[in-house]
Amino acid sequence: MTIYLDNAASSCPKPEEVMGAMDRCLREFCANPGRGAHKKAVAAARMIFQARESAAAFLGISDSANLIFTQNATDALNIAMYGLLEPGDHVVTTAVEHNAVIRPLMALGSAGVEVDLVRAGSDGIVEPDEIIKALKADTKLVVMGHGSNVTGAIQPVEELARRLAENAVPLLVDAAQSAGSIPYDMEASPIAMLACTGHKSLMGPQGVGLLYIRPDIDLRSMRQGGTGTHSTEPQDLLARPDRYEAGTYNTPGIAGLGAGIDYVSHSGVEKLAAHKNGLVQALIAGLADISGVDLYGPAAGQPRFPLICFNVKQLAPAEVAGKLDRDYDVASRGGLHCAPGAHEAMGTGGRGAVRLSVGPFNIMSDIDAAIRAVTEIATGA
Repeated sequence: MTIYLDNAASSCPKPEEVMGAMDRCLREFCANPGRGAHKKAVAAARMIFQARESAAAFLGISDSANLIFTQNATDALNIAMYGLLEPGDHVVTTAVEHNAVIRPLMALGSAGVEVDLVRAGSDGIVEPDEIIKALKADTKLVVMGHGSNVTGAIQPVEELARRLAENAVPLLVDAAQSAGSIPYDMEASPIAMLACTGHKSLMGPQGVGLLYIRPDIDLRSMRQGGTGTHSTEPQDLLARPDRYEAGTYNTPGIAGLGAGIDYVSHSGVEKLAAHKNGLVQALIAGLADISGVDLYGPAAGQPRFPLICFNVKQLAPAEVAGKLDRDYDVASRGGLHCAPGAHEAMGTGGRGAVRLSVGPFNIMSDIDAAIRAVTEIATGA
């Protein structure tokens, strides 16, 4: 049986509750929510409302209308950035962001938005002071990931958001890695917008995500179409969430996401995080003892998300990942992880690295097996 250690890409397996919720949706009310008044359409709409309420409660959001369903975190980030920024605006981000942030900003830069990138240390951490120094009179937005999918570094987003609020600059947080691993209370937080994906630590399926938009933030709708409400009015006059949710919902995906959030909520974010942290610290300790293995990111024992990147002697990351999969049935990921700037910061920009990332269903025997596999690969290299 495969030892799955690629949870930073997508959590696997999913809880039985997630599969059950999606199965019930497809079997019992696979109708178009919000578009009809018959029983199945009403049941689908009710499920979406309940899932939105569950997600809002989980994230500490009092009015669930401020929480938008999206395709994924990338979609959520695009909605936020394209909905807010205009030519002539200035935006600050960091050099270690995922391409879900960097590529939209590159495109916006080509369209007249000024983009500044703040550098990070070799551990992947960005100092809030450096971001504050980069602000200008026309800074419209700061975009930053809460946690790196490469270094595992946890960024001080709450501190940064407070300081940005003093300068009347909103912070958009990429929570792809953090949602479900770190508790959020958005009503008490100075964070302006939070982009989440459903298929990682929220334990939902792929193809569904969330975007929280603070009530005072006004975004243009980036996708126009049918919403099932006020059909004679322009879409940008519609109330939330309809304004940002044109088209048919991913109803089975939302059913699964709602069940995943309920699973994480009932299990306890802190309890799940402690389990994963214990496993990744054991993994780091074991890998550190292997001759020829280089580890990256925050030092052992320092806060990090439950992942570790490493390299083995002169071997290419893709070769190591291939050996792990083929010879040891260990699922990992080798390469640049869609975040070349993060690799540049930790010194692996021209090479990449192998990433192992743990999830709630991993156990210590998985960690032991992975350490033995890397030991054998390093010994034979």
